[in-house]
Amino acid sequence: MRLATLEENDKPEAAIRHNNKYISLATINAQSGTTWRTGLKPLLDSGKFDDLVSWYRADPGRLDSVDGIAVADASVGPLYRDPAKIWGIGLNYADHAGDLDENVPEGLPGSFIKPATTIIGPGDTIEIPKMSERTTGEAELGIVFGKRCKDVSQANWLNAVAGFTTIIDMTAEDILRRNPRFLTICKSFDTFFVFGSELVTPDEIDDVMSLNVSTVVNGTVQATNQVRNMTYPPDYLVALHTEVMTHLPGDILSTGTPGAAHIQHGDVVECHIDGFETLACPVRDLKSE
Repeated sequence: MRLATLEENDKPEAAIRHNNKYISLATINAQSGTTWRTGLKPLLDSGKFDDLVSWYRADPGRLDSVDGIAVADASVGPLYRDPAKIWGIGLNYADHAGDLDENVPEGLPGSFIKPATTIIGPGDTIEIPKMSERTTGEAELGIVFGKRCKDVSQANWLNAVAGFTTIIDMTAEDILRRNPRFLTICKSFDTFFVFGSELVTPDEIDDVMSLNVSTVVNGTVQATNQVRNMTYPPDYLVALHTEVMTHLPGDILSTGTPGAAHIQHGDVVECHIDGFETLACPVRDLKSE
């Protein structure tokens, strides 16, 4: 199942993608007599997300005649704006570590937490801050937690996962190069986390490890790699971070980029992942104003 958050009205609404249209959960409730929570984060919080997936998979055809919005015509926002936690993973591919003249962290991944105020959605504008002379954009595979969990084993990691999504992360690289302790500052500017456009449930993906992730700027691939080449793969990341702390429904884990690209005013930066909708955003340099 694939879901997006529509911003057609004042209140964002979660929608299932079916037959190349988005059908809001509010519409499904009205026409099917169901009572699903109509926002994606409230749905995850309700503990009913897996029930919705099972309901849809049992009879997808029941939505054939339900009204929806064509995917091409829909106004899609970030999946939600209020996760309790956003984990980022730095230097998880050896090639990206080389970009920064750094070594891949040994023993544990280079993890950091970002604030929810960094979140924007597909097509929104990434803003290069006045403090930075060199900002990078980074395509990443995102993991969305589907339930409250602690000490998840690597063998059972998918039990904790609602789905996967495309992410564009940003770094004020010049600030980071001044001192690695500035990591939180250089990752936390507003607009520095593009989240969406679709949540893709695990049953839609044959093999997560075979997915290709690419950072693209102005139509040119800047870096690409397969998930299997991560130093710390998704199952390990989920197990490790749930060993450190309890995770809640809607928490996000962004698994690292195959390579960062320097972005400038007027650019369009994209995240391409096999089988996912392309995630793209324009870039504006606040210093140009």
